[in-house]
Amino acid sequence: MLELHHITKKFNAGTVNEKVALNDVSLRLNDGDFVTVIGGNGAGKSTLMNAIAGVWPLDDGQVIVDGTNITAMPEHKRAKFLGRVFQDPNMGTAADMQIDENLALANRRGKRRGLAWSITAKEREVYKSLLAQLDLGLEDRLTSKVGLLSGGQRQAITLLMASMNKPNLLLLDEHTAALDPKTAAKVLKLTDEIVTQNQLTTLMITHNMKDAITHGNRLIMMHHGRIIFDIAGEEKRKLTVEDLLKKFEECSGAEFASDRALLS
Repeated sequence: MLELHHITKKFNAGTVNEKVALNDVSLRLNDGDFVTVIGGNGAGKSTLMNAIAGVWPLDDGQVIVDGTNITAMPEHKRAKFLGRVFQDPNMGTAADMQIDENLALANRRGKRRGLAWSITAKEREVYKSLLAQLDLGLEDRLTSKVGLLSGGQRQAITLLMASMNKPNLLLLDEHTAALDPKTAAKVLKLTDEIVTQNQLTTLMITHNMKDAITHGNRLIMMHHGRIIFDIAGEEKRKLTVEDLLKKFEECSGAEFASDRALLS
């Protein structure tokens, strides 16, 4: 479902501030894979996500989604292939619009649109049913402005919006990092349910080593723009945080430098 072929990205190329954020990275995700990504500060995790999303052009390599080469495709045209949830709950929704209007925007993503703007009664019933699955009482608040909701509620709606059209690939960019622990756990539980129910191929960046082990069927670790560790299946399920730290030191020759990951 996702193939990355030798992708490279440099910032400030040719200057004293040159930074190689992605260094000849290759990765393949099979249909239905749920891959968590862990790494220290500046490892290249978010750069990897932005490379797939098309935030800026690559210096080298190819990005292929479900057999389609999207390397030269601008960010807005990748919307029909990708769903994305950001770290900031405010980025995935329009605060001044109603819940049903936000869901309608997501439902029309990547589709041809006319001049008319309307939400049918049938669509509202679909939205109510989807919101009911979140178990947050939002199905009875379709006309509420999203800006009045809590961060956890907004992130849950963003997750629903990103997945409702069953994208080829769901990108989760530290989507619980800005939430309190209790709310983060609830959003992660919803994530597992939505990914499993829709059989979505998913790439999730997290700063929490325990979450990286607990969720998904595969884990990759990054360091200095490279993938240094890739583990899946039963081996992944047996991992502990101590195992990950030891593996990082073995593969990188350095100590894991991320206060957030260690404190989590």
